[in-house]
Amino acid sequence: MQATDPEPFEPAETADSGSPRWILWLVVLLVAGGLGLAVVSRGGSGSSDPASSYANAFGGPFTLTAPDGSTVTEKTLAGKPYAIFFGFTRCPDVCPTSLARMARLRKQLGPDGMKFNIVFVSVDPGHDKPADLGNYVALFGTPIIGLTGTDARLEQIKKGYGVYSAKVPQPGGDYTIDHTAAIYLMTANGEFSGTIDTQESDATALEKLRRLIV
Repeated sequence: MQATDPEPFEPAETADSGSPRWILWLVVLLVAGGLGLAVVSRGGSGSSDPASSYANAFGGPFTLTAPDGSTVTEKTLAGKPYAIFFGFTRCPDVCPTSLARMARLRKQLGPDGMKFNIVFVSVDPGHDKPADLGNYVALFGTPIIGLTGTDARLEQIKKGYGVYSAKVPQPGGDYTIDHTAAIYLMTANGEFSGTIDTQESDATALEKLRRLIV
């Protein structure tokens, strides 16, 4: 039988074969993905600035109760920048430390220190009643707006600010609370401006506050 030459070998088109067809598909996918991202970033409010859209969406409406029993909403706070922190009165460390720090930073700003409000929201409504919260914030020697509310109303504001909190059972039936420790800075228009972190220097925190109250 006469031998015949074998058919030339043609490799399969795989991701690492360098096939022009594979490269073409990759380009198509990248272009489609880019268009999709462009649509998402421009959706919703119609703003072309994602950072601006995020600032407008952050925070949102809430209804809470002040120590004197009055109702406080996001509209109550409008017109003046504020620094808002979430915690509870029995917190042994980060809550009193953070509130004392904000009082100190306000004093360091001199006359400008009263150009923003300090707001403390208790995430422990089972223990922190409005009057108790008022007594607590009074310990820091500077005006602080203490707020609390029902579980449902606290869940609403926590969701708006992306705040985490959860009870941690303790021996004997008591509990403590794990919670987000950041201080959120909000403009007079109710837009997110930034955060003050527990680990950053006072100099950095003061600069953020100066930008907030300009």
